[in-house]
Amino acid sequence: MNLAVRDIRHNLGRFVLTTLGVGMLLMVVMGMSGIYRGIVEDATLLIDRIDADLWIVQRDTRGPFAEVSRVPANLVHRALAVPGVRTAREFVYHTIQRERNGKPLRISVLGLSWPRDRGEWVPLRAGRPLGQSHFEMIADESLGLQLGDTIALGKDSYSVVGIAKSMISSNGDGIGFFTVADAQAIQFNIPGEAIRLERAARAARGGRSDLGTKQPALLEQAGRPAGELPAIARPQLSAVMVAVAPGGDPKRIAQIISGWSDVSVYTHKGQRELLLEGSVEKIRRQIGLFRLLLTVIAAIIMALILYTLTLDKIHSIALLKLIGAPNTVVLGLILQQALLLGVCGYGIAYLIGQRVFPLFPRRVILTEEDLLQLAAIVLLISVASSVLGIWKAMRVSPNEALS
Repeated sequence: MNLAVRDIRHNLGRFVLTTLGVGMLLMVVMGMSGIYRGIVEDATLLIDRIDADLWIVQRDTRGPFAEVSRVPANLVHRALAVPGVRTAREFVYHTIQRERNGKPLRISVLGLSWPRDRGEWVPLRAGRPLGQSHFEMIADESLGLQLGDTIALGKDSYSVVGIAKSMISSNGDGIGFFTVADAQAIQFNIPGEAIRLERAARAARGGRSDLGTKQPALLEQAGRPAGELPAIARPQLSAVMVAVAPGGDPKRIAQIISGWSDVSVYTHKGQRELLLEGSVEKIRRQIGLFRLLLTVIAAIIMALILYTLTLDKIHSIALLKLIGAPNTVVLGLILQQALLLGVCGYGIAYLIGQRVFPLFPRRVILTEEDLLQLAAIVLLISVASSVLGIWKAMRVSPNEALS
C-alpha cells in the first residue's frame, strides 16, 4: 500500500483541514489573476467592440477614456472630407451618479451616433436596439434596471428598451447607451434657475455694451434659449470615430488629421495602449505584487505544514530506516504528500472560485493560460516546500526507533 496515502488516511481530519486552508489561499491567488484580467477586459471593452480605426480627440489629450476630451460637433464633417475616410461618427462618453430607490446609481453614459448607430453591436440579453432618436436607452444588466423601466435623467425620462450583457466601463460602472443628442442633454443639463440667471446676465452684458445701446432689438434675443442663438456653438463631443474605407491607409489619414492644430488622432491600437499604460498600469503592478506575496506565503505555509507532518512521523521514518528501507521510500513518502496537498488544494481553489467569483462586484475572468500557469506554480511550490521535510527526514537516525 502506498505509504503517503496510508499516512493521510491515518490523519485524515488534519489533512483535510490543511488542504482546505491551502486551497482557500490558492483561490485568492487565482482570484487576483482573474481580477486583473477582468480590469483589462473592462478597460478595453468599448475600444474593441466599437468599429473605429481612428479616434480624433482634443489636442494634447489622451482621449475620451483616459481623460476629458472636448471637440466641436463640426469635426465630423471635417473628418469626412479627408480622402480615404469611409464614415465619421460622433462619440459622447461621461459618467453620472444618481440615486434610485434610496441607493446610489452610477452610469457610464455612451452616446450612439443616431441613426447610423442604433446599438446593434451591443450584446443584448433581452430587448432590442434603440428604435427612436430620443427617450430610449440600453442599460447594462449590472445597473439593476429591467425592460420597461423608466429613469429620469436631467429634464427627461428614458425608457429601458434593451438589457446589455457584460458592458462595463473601465471604472467598473455599467454602461447606459443613448443617442448622442440624449447623452449631451444629460451631460449639459442645467437647472431652470441657472438658465434664467444666465439669460439675465446676457441681457445685462448687452445693455452695458455700445452695440446693445445702438440696437435695442439685440437685447430681446438675449432672453431666447441658447440653442436658438447662432453665436453659441452646439454642445461639444468627446471624440470622433473614423472608419477607413477599404484599401485606405490609416497611417496616411492619421498623418493628415494630426496636422490640424486643434485635435490629436490615435489608432485603435494606440488608444488601447494608452488605457493599459495609464489607468490600468498601476492596478496591474499592485495586483501583481499581491499575487507574488500570496504565492510566497503559500509556499512558506506548505513548507511548514510538511515539516510538521515530518516531525510527527520521526519515529515511523526511523523504523523504516531500521528495517532497511532505502532513502527513496522516505523521500517518496514526503514528496507524494506534498504533491497531493498541492493538487487537492488547487482543485478546491478552482471549485470554490467558480462559485464565489461571480459574486464579486468586478468581473473575474479566468483564462486557460492563467490556470495552467498557476498549476505549474503550485507544482513547483509543492516540490520546493517538501525540501524542508525531506532534509529533516534524511537526518533521522535509525537508532531513534529504539528510543
